Amino acid sequence: MVHVLAVSDEVDERLCADPGLASGAELILACGDLPFNYLRSLMDVLDIPLVFVPGNHDPDVSGYRRSRAGLMLRAGMPARVPWPPGAINVDGTVAEVCGLRIAGLGGSLRYHDGPNQYSERQQAWRARRLVARARWGRRRDPRAVDVLLTHAPPRGVGDGDDPPHRGFEALHRAIERLRPAWLLHGHVHPYGAEAPDTVVGTTRVRNVVGRHQFDIAETERVYTGHCAPPDRVPES
Repeated sequence: MVHVLAVSDEVDERLCADPGLASGAELILACGDLPFNYLRSLMDVLDIPLVFVPGNHDPDVSGYRRSRAGLMLRAGMPARVPWPPGAINVDGTVAEVCGLRIAGLGGSLRYHDGPNQYSERQQAWRARRLVARARWGRRRDPRAVDVLLTHAPPRGVGDGDDPPHRGFEALHRAIERLRPAWLLHGHVHPYGAEAPDTVVGTTRVRNVVGRHQFDIAETERVYTGHCAPPDRVPES
């Protein structure tokens, strides 16, 4: 089991002031729309890895890649990433952290100009690429990932009817192909109301706006020891 702290959309200053509130957490999973300095503070006070996807209110985090020499590049030039040092951006890719294989699709349905917003067609294309990448070398494994980290929810699964908070139809196909144990998302604020989990196929969908702590089981096919450095899946 990996005890995770899942956060999204709403800053909880109590966490930074009292790390004991997240006692036992081994991994932070962030679903977007949180200031990067807040995420950095969580990493610093808890001293555990952080995996995230961007939300529609986050800055543009696309186009960064690590060179063979270890330099971070953007458009072929050395660049400093805007997210906290050591944090792992899984938007459109897959990483193995703490024995969990985590895939990510950030952003929301496009409702005005700005980064990290996509049409349904664009997100469907991104989802197909992610599925191909996640299933690379694992064609006999029915569950390609343990966790699918998104910002917006699947359409009709805890989303809203207004354009800014409508979910993506494309995520249903991603769930079907990847068969994650969990899909964690933010974007839709419950405003104090209960946001119960929903099960889609064999996947438990949870809205993690604010702060949530729970256990996620590792599968036998991935590293099951203590948190190891992330292992990126090669780009195809």
